[in-house]
Amino acid sequence: MENPAVQLGLEGKVALITGASQGIGHALAKVLAEEGCHLHLAARNGAALEGLKAELERFPVSVTLHPGDLGSTEAMVALAAACGDVDILINNAGDIPAGSIEDVSDEALRAGFELKVFGYITLSREFWNRRKGKGGVIVNVIGNSGENWDASYFAGSTGNAALMSFTKAIGGRSLDHGIRVVGVNPGPVDTQRMLKIMKRKAIDMLGDESRWEELFDKYPGKRAATALEVADLCAFLASPKAGYITGTVVTLDGGIAARGSVI
Repeated sequence: MENPAVQLGLEGKVALITGASQGIGHALAKVLAEEGCHLHLAARNGAALEGLKAELERFPVSVTLHPGDLGSTEAMVALAAACGDVDILINNAGDIPAGSIEDVSDEALRAGFELKVFGYITLSREFWNRRKGKGGVIVNVIGNSGENWDASYFAGSTGNAALMSFTKAIGGRSLDHGIRVVGVNPGPVDTQRMLKIMKRKAIDMLGDESRWEELFDKYPGKRAATALEVADLCAFLASPKAGYITGTVVTLDGGIAARGSVI
């Protein structure tokens, strides 16, 4: 069922979404297009971006695609230059590896941080320099492992905690320059990335990746969030209706972090 437009005051705005080819980014592109936002969509999977653009043709908005690997400072700077002056930045691209400290190599850790931690910071800096004094919104899609520490996903806990601090540190000063900076901490979301992480957790906790669905029993809500639930929250936070919200991180995890769940 399509999500009805909620008229958030975003019509005519221009948004850049990274990691837009699937999951949360894919859902958010649809929500923002329905709200009348013009879009710049970036991700590695160019074919998936083309498919998404075709889905968005029914909306009266422009959609510009930026396929390519964003896992370097140079790539993020080039993306910012290609997009030019946008009103909203949604930092969403990320693939920090799951696994224990014995399982995750330094190389995998650095690659994950290069895309998500340093990538978010670099792209935010580029956006900041363009929008300073003119207004704008940065929404960082982070993850509840940054507040719900998890030894079997220690890399995610570490990287996400850093991005939570980044969001609060920058967002606490950003309104001085007309910019809002907010974060969203999803828990598990029904995406392919979640499936990969859940299978890794099932190996660590149950000894069998095929038993990953049993882990839902440990969640307060007994399910993952939907990508649309996260997208709707991000759209609201990017809108004028959230105009007094900055320097904070909103958790959307069905109460997992508040309970202190082991997963």
